[in-house]
Amino acid sequence: MKRASLWLLLLLGAAALALLGLAIAEHKGYVLLAYKGFRYESSLWAFVALLLALWLLLYLLKLMLRLSLTSVGLVNPWSGLHRTRRVRLASALGFVDLAEGRWAQALRHLRRAAESEEQPLMYYLGAARAAQQLGQIEESDALLEAALTRQPKAELAIALAHAELQQARGQAAQAQETLQVMRERHPQHHQVLRQLQQLYLQEQNWSGLLGLLPELRKHRLLGDAELAEVERQAWRGRLRSIGLNSGQGHDEALQALRSAWQQLSTAQRQEPATLAVYAEQLRGLGAETEAESLLAAALKRQYDSALVRLYGLLRGQDLHRQLQLAEGWLKAHPQDAGLLLTLGRLCLHSQLWGKARSYLESSLAFEPHPETCVELARLLAQQGEVEASNQYFQQGLALLDQRLAGA
Repeated sequence: MKRASLWLLLLLGAAALALLGLAIAEHKGYVLLAYKGFRYESSLWAFVALLLALWLLLYLLKLMLRLSLTSVGLVNPWSGLHRTRRVRLASALGFVDLAEGRWAQALRHLRRAAESEEQPLMYYLGAARAAQQLGQIEESDALLEAALTRQPKAELAIALAHAELQQARGQAAQAQETLQVMRERHPQHHQVLRQLQQLYLQEQNWSGLLGLLPELRKHRLLGDAELAEVERQAWRGRLRSIGLNSGQGHDEALQALRSAWQQLSTAQRQEPATLAVYAEQLRGLGAETEAESLLAAALKRQYDSALVRLYGLLRGQDLHRQLQLAEGWLKAHPQDAGLLLTLGRLCLHSQLWGKARSYLESSLAFEPHPETCVELARLLAQQGEVEASNQYFQQGLALLDQRLAGA
């Protein structure tokens, strides 16, 4: 079908040329152009041919000029003629470089794309990250400033990226200041609250995290389980931060510790891990009797091996009653190595050397533990069994090395 159409067109073209030839032969025509001293005369068909030749010459000149400009663009791909192509290529290469860790190339490509793009935010943010990876902190900040100048309405996005970069640099105070400013301007923005939470956790700013918890709960930014765990972490950290090393005097620290403890809910105060932190802090501040009473009451409600182990480190008002209470737990938990260690320690407090040795050796039989070895070594050294004492010290050191190697 196509071949038939082509032949038809050729025949028509040949017929048209034949008719044109006949017309030229029969009617040559005449053209005269005269202007002042200029005079031109020719046949009509020669004049038409001249016009066609002039038109073809102008068309060829225009085509050559276009080809020349195109060749300049091919030699220089960053020319204005290829602006869209340039931006697309630079952005694609830049983000690939950024993802693959080629920081210098990413910085060059993304900065170049940002300078040419009407909406340059993502390019500036990527370039700022690349600059930071290269250690060019001032350049990173300058790129963020340029982004803010070009797109002032994207202030929040730029500030969030800036805070993240500051946090990565170890500039926690500056990151917190950046996020606090954004929190004042956007008090309910979820990402601001999330980044503040992560910053407080990283810096162990427990007071700040506890102050943020109501907002996290209100906006349901975390699941119930995760929120509960964050709250536990915050309160345990807050309790650990109160002590003589916090710069307070003994009485002030003890009062602050008790005040913080009372702020917890009843359920929180009954959690073994949180209770253990509080008891340890009381012990550190010399309130062992208070800590012993607290743990004794908790262990009556619910047995917990970690609390039992801690209980053996405390000296209550009545050591005999304390030992009887712990021996009562032994009936239900005869193979608990932590309980046997605690009983051994309580016997040591009461100077019951034989019972102490028996409990400690039983504990060691169920679970080899560095603390048990040390207690036994001290007891045997006190009783004059130096060689056996040294063996237990060496065993304890070996166990400790194993634990450190596995950590």
